[in-house]
Amino acid sequence: MTSPSTDDWLRPLGSTGLTVSAVCAGGALLAGMPEVFGYDVSREEAVAVVRQVLDSPLRWIDTSNGYGDGESELRIGQALAEHGGLPDDFLVATKVDADGKDYSGARVRASVAESKQRLGLDQLPLVYLHDPEFHDFDSMRDAVDTLMRLRDEGEIGHVGLAGGNTAELSRYLDLGGFEVVLVHNRWSLVDHSAGALIERAVSEGIAVVNAAIYGGGILANPSGGLAKYGYREAPAALLEAVAAMDKACRDHGIDLVTAALQHSVNDPRISATVIGFSKPARVDQLVASLETEIPAELLDRLAELMPDPRYWLEEPR
Repeated sequence: MTSPSTDDWLRPLGSTGLTVSAVCAGGALLAGMPEVFGYDVSREEAVAVVRQVLDSPLRWIDTSNGYGDGESELRIGQALAEHGGLPDDFLVATKVDADGKDYSGARVRASVAESKQRLGLDQLPLVYLHDPEFHDFDSMRDAVDTLMRLRDEGEIGHVGLAGGNTAELSRYLDLGGFEVVLVHNRWSLVDHSAGALIERAVSEGIAVVNAAIYGGGILANPSGGLAKYGYREAPAALLEAVAAMDKACRDHGIDLVTAALQHSVNDPRISATVIGFSKPARVDQLVASLETEIPAELLDRLAELMPDPRYWLEEPR
């Protein structure tokens, strides 16, 4: 079981040479995007969350140029400034994003420059190509090549790939040069769509970062009336599985959010798990969840309740 008190809490991020914690703080919620998440987070709240993360066992945070049109990066930058600067052992990872339909090489350079300014950082140790699956693959080569050149020029440290659709992510991995792959919503208690992608990445020495393990909130708040998984309407079979898993966990005195968290964090193939926070207290709650022992019989029961693959976001390839 991995937790801040175990030796494997801090580990290498694949072959990048970077050292990270097993859990990475997610920056999407910090942008205050109620149209995506159903509730807002004020700038004051977001800055307080980042300040709490900086003082916690978590040693990195993940954000993006496009989260709230740059608001996530601005809030993280403000928190870093109030904290007195970036701690020596703390890492900020961000992502380049298109400007509308513009995902040109020039746009990639502009995205990196914008992120540095908002964050108040001269160096970005890890920058992902973000959500390329929403753009024509053939038109994206300039963006990919430019991101690789920025690494060669020393403008960024390492290059990652971040998105959802695993078939499209695999096409980009075929191009070579990516050191980290971040996949969201596709390796959770109720969806194993990313299985083949994870196996491929591990075999090729590419670090795997797993995000959105709660499927957009349903696994974190199973009684909240949410009917979506992965930002889309969830099939009835998946909703039934979530309800059954929630009951099984409660029968053992454990909450579903703890089981969903440990399902990812304790997978040895996954370098880090991204968890979003909207309140400072949630950081301490996460540490408590990591240190909760889950009985083997509950783990077996949760595996039995996994929905059939036809109800996942993607059927296995």
